[in-house]
Amino acid sequence: MGLREFFKNSIVLFKLARKPSKNEFLLALRITLIGLAVIGVIAFIIRFVALAIQGV
Repeated sequence: MGLREFFKNSIVLFKLARKPSKNEFLLALRITLIGLAVIGVIAFIIRFVALAIQGV
């Protein structure tokens, strides 16, 4: 993909993009925060198990 095609596709994307409504934004925010929390809990559990196995 050349530079000219990239800019052409970028212009099309910006023409189709729109600002999300308040409800759409809050839904995306909620999903993102839940995902971060789940990843954090999984990382905590893995770290806890690793420390328990090491016996520290």
